[in-house]
Amino acid sequence: MTITISVKSMRNKAALFCAGFLAPLYLQAQTAATSPAGSMPLTDLSAFKNPGKTWQIVGDVSANLGKDNNLSTSKGTNVLVNLPDKKNHGADLYTTAEHGDALLEFDYMMAKGSNSGVYLQGRYELQLLDSWNVKTPKASDNGGIYERWDDSKPEGQKGYEGYPPRQNASRAPGLWQHMKVAFQAPKFDGSGKKIQNARMLSVELNGVLIHENLELLGPTRGAVANDEKATGPLRFQGDHGAIAFRNISISNLPAAPQEQANSRRNNPVDPILVEAPTNTILRSFMDIPGQPRTRVVHAVSVGSPQKVHYTYDLDKGAVIQVWRGNFLDATPMWHDRGDGSSRPAGMVQRFGLPKFALAKLGSAQAAWMADSAGTSFRPKGYTLDENDQPTFTYRIYGATVLDAIRVLDNGQGIHREITVQNPAGGDLYARLAEGSSIEEDKSNGAYVVDGKAYYLRLDDAKGTKPVVRDADGRKELVVPVKGKVGYSILF
Repeated sequence: MTITISVKSMRNKAALFCAGFLAPLYLQAQTAATSPAGSMPLTDLSAFKNPGKTWQIVGDVSANLGKDNNLSTSKGTNVLVNLPDKKNHGADLYTTAEHGDALLEFDYMMAKGSNSGVYLQGRYELQLLDSWNVKTPKASDNGGIYERWDDSKPEGQKGYEGYPPRQNASRAPGLWQHMKVAFQAPKFDGSGKKIQNARMLSVELNGVLIHENLELLGPTRGAVANDEKATGPLRFQGDHGAIAFRNISISNLPAAPQEQANSRRNNPVDPILVEAPTNTILRSFMDIPGQPRTRVVHAVSVGSPQKVHYTYDLDKGAVIQVWRGNFLDATPMWHDRGDGSSRPAGMVQRFGLPKFALAKLGSAQAAWMADSAGTSFRPKGYTLDENDQPTFTYRIYGATVLDAIRVLDNGQGIHREITVQNPAGGDLYARLAEGSSIEEDKSNGAYVVDGKAYYLRLDDAKGTKPVVRDADGRKELVVPVKGKVGYSILF
């Protein structure tokens, strides 16, 4: 049983504590001896049968958010890309190796408006689609298990037994996404009679469990054949739209340790989920994964009906994460004694360890401040507008800062506007992004951050020029602040 709670924003700013996303139950399954193991080499197309003209190996890809089915490529290896067009419609791609029970993982990138899919054993399709703006996904959306099909049935009933993902955990076109699938193949007796149906034991999209223990009664629509076998090839749909893959790994399916399975059965916990049907504010601790774990003790999580949410650190004046999908899981707080922490229940984009959003620097290359010494930093809470959306306020260097974060109307991300009132002397900078890489993406009028994890679009910086700089082996994007800076995070 799942307990779901809807909490409205409260103007008395009462603190509510919410909490962590439950780990999925890992199901035990037998491993077929024929399952391949290890990563698929993508230095050439030798791992595939008769690849068509639209499939190629490249070094990198990027999408244009203004053009459908458009991926740009650069020379190199380790990325598999499909680029169908009007002349070359594309064909499906099959691996030479076949698999039975398998653990499959891969990264993929959708072009804007693109449609593709991956078929386990060439028969059971996981849909891959640009579902960036979707609030309530269907079986035909990204991560869905595509429906079966029967042409003999009446119109409106031909498609059946499709499974939509539990929530939309998709990223934007041009960003890398990750799929992890635990698949159990159908089983047959000595005479070839099927004695057990195939199952999707678990499917995770961008770290979110979207399917669990689903029985597949037969091949989905578009299967290579309507029969079922103990093994079959991995199949990549190639006749619908532009898509890229990397880090494809298919290996034997591990069995869950029996003692872990017994422990779960003996200690069941019903998850307590918090929804955000209206703009919703909750106070809690928020843990940031890593070694060691970092706990934000004055975190404010803000949920929206557009299913895009964020967490703000009152102690740093910083946005520490955004996410898409469900809002919060309150189980660790409200089950038993609890620990006061919360975690997002959707697809999360984190922004590293919390740091102050503003700092005075001697130059654009000076080190960012590590603490508030000399800043006179004082949080002043937040005020709510007529739609119960908060604007955070704090004082720093003698100036008052208004920090307004709003979800974009199309649900594609958030817009942030930092306004500095009565600034004192000195060069004030805003730190907008940090990651392994920050590259200007002129085709989208944005920066693409942290290995194509999200876009940052600078909307209002009053003529100042942003600077991409080195910082402890990482990259940072900083910009001088002349009264106001506004930017959007698209993810």
